[in-house]
Amino acid sequence: AVKTAILGISAYYHDSAAALLVDGSIVAAAQEERFTRNRHDASFPMRACRYVLDEAGLRYDDVAVVAFYEKPFLKFERLLETYHALAPRGLASFVAAMPTWMSKKLFMRRMLDEHLGALGTTHHRLLYPAHHVSHAASAFYPSPFQDAAILTVDGVGEWATTTIAHGHGNTIEIVSGMSFPHSVGRLYSAFT
Repeated sequence: AVKTAILGISAYYHDSAAALLVDGSIVAAAQEERFTRNRHDASFPMRACRYVLDEAGLRYDDVAVVAFYEKPFLKFERLLETYHALAPRGLASFVAAMPTWMSKKLFMRRMLDEHLGALGTTHHRLLYPAHHVSHAASAFYPSPFQDAAILTVDGVGEWATTTIAHGHGNTIEIVSGMSFPHSVGRLYSAFT
């Protein structure tokens, strides 16, 4: 019998994907672009969700928890503070970004519930781990290590751009990091 099934989702930015853990083990993971053939597909990963559930022989109703890869409200806070600090220079970017945030991204729970509803009931517990914790977990949990230092270097998550974490057993603790606007990942992106 299944003890705990956790569905992890990345969506609405780039490279949407789904992963399924059953009793702490990764059973299946897939990127939506593998099914849609749209490079860097940002849509909700409906096909990937169905695939991982099928691979596990589960229905969506068997899922106990759904985890989304970031904390949308903290990301929105960063955007507002950045636009405020750059005013009035960032006005055009602010005006372009806000309609999507005001109509959709601030209501992430509703968007997720609508898409997940196509898979089955929507009574599941929905968690929003920090973006860099999601990155760290994707490296640490499938590794053979019970104790490890974890380095994540990204463009930007909610505020973090680089983090150093300690993974031990089934926990990950962020020990140190670098915050936006300082970002090795964004510097790399600018050059590539």
